[in-house]
Amino acid sequence: MKRRGTREELPTENLPVLSLVGRPNVGKSSLFNRLVGGRPALVEDMPGVTRDRRYGVCTWGQARFRVVDTGGLDPSAVGILAAMRSQTLRAVEDANVLVLVLDAAEGVTSVDEDVAELLRRTGKPVLVAVNKVDSSLRDSALAEGYALGFGDVFGVSASHGRGVGDLLDAAVAALGKAALPENQETEPPADEAPIRIAFVGKPNAGKSSLVNRLLGEERVLVHDQPGTTRDPIDTPFQADGREFVLVDTAGLRRRRAIDTQTEAVAAKMARDQLARADVVALVIDAALGATAEDAKLASFIEESGRAAVVILNKMDLVRRAETDARIAATREVLDFISYAPFLTMSANTGRGVAAIPGIAARVFEQWSRRVPTGDLNRTFEEFVARRLPPSGPAGKHVKLYFITQADVRPPTFFVSSNAPKAVGHPYRRYIVNQLRQAYGFEGVPLRLAVREHKSNRKASPKPREKRG
Repeated sequence: MKRRGTREELPTENLPVLSLVGRPNVGKSSLFNRLVGGRPALVEDMPGVTRDRRYGVCTWGQARFRVVDTGGLDPSAVGILAAMRSQTLRAVEDANVLVLVLDAAEGVTSVDEDVAELLRRTGKPVLVAVNKVDSSLRDSALAEGYALGFGDVFGVSASHGRGVGDLLDAAVAALGKAALPENQETEPPADEAPIRIAFVGKPNAGKSSLVNRLLGEERVLVHDQPGTTRDPIDTPFQADGREFVLVDTAGLRRRRAIDTQTEAVAAKMARDQLARADVVALVIDAALGATAEDAKLASFIEESGRAAVVILNKMDLVRRAETDARIAATREVLDFISYAPFLTMSANTGRGVAAIPGIAARVFEQWSRRVPTGDLNRTFEEFVARRLPPSGPAGKHVKLYFITQADVRPPTFFVSSNAPKAVGHPYRRYIVNQLRQAYGFEGVPLRLAVREHKSNRKASPKPREKRG
């Protein structure tokens, strides 16, 4: 048996789709984690934790297919549960095979019967997975599953793996030849790997709305209740011939404002996305303006070393006469990442949203840029000559010998000096600013380290010879 999670370097768009569907809190996310490997979905014993569609890839034997985790489906729900229902219905529509997940501990409820009837009307293959069958004592729950009339019923335990193999065998059989490797593109595309854009910000800043506007569909759940997004949602996207992965994350708040275990885990998952992203888009509610919390998020982005874009969303709610003042105030709060492009847009009207992929690709190229050593040192000599470094302790003359670019993503530079400790923060900032002036590096944090020149390093004393 071989099972693995999503591999971004392999194409997934043409894989057949298996969707996990059921009422809230029957264990769909736990089963999703079991199928795709690892813990990519947020799990808690609380209805409504999963609110968006989540995608992963399952490999079972020679077969390979996409698995979709959905929010709880309740045909009679209202409010945010009704919005979750629309997301789940999209997953039902996209699926080749449906898995109806039931809870063995609670048995079949009226909501389960309503969901079963909805799935029956699709005419698609439906497998029934009675979850939480942790021992043979609960096998009696399978009888209620058979009563729904679908025929294929499997007792499984997502937490322990019991019965999952039989379910996967049946799923592969239902998916047919489309799940087999000879009918799939298994080689990675010749183009560059997709650029991962993570949208971060405070709750209700409009991150999900921006992603949906780019995609042209409501792929991510949007609701006026803050904290709607819990799991980070990865969505493939293409613009101007370039591949992207859009990552919608949970809204981040100050730690003392996080009051539930679910929200704390969701916030941690959102922060973890910074390490996986290529470009991070900080989304700010223009109607409220940038706050200290936004500045803290910006500092997280700067520390992560990722390329950055600042987005002022909801500009349709700002009066035209106040636009320039609002932009200036945002730049002042976020002055330490002034290198990031500042974009103004409205996810509601769509104005300016189409610029995101092009800007993200541009800062990604700068993030990956390497300057030739010869050209770099000629420029370095020029701006050092314009402003010499300050003297060291006791009037020691500080020399800067050369500069090298040690790494990219982010661009990292080493300067060789006879007195590294004497090169203080103001002069280091001067070097960074001159590098930006000469080479751009738009949207990119630069790392600079001053190291001692090799000829100045004291050789370790040789041990004295012992006299006879």
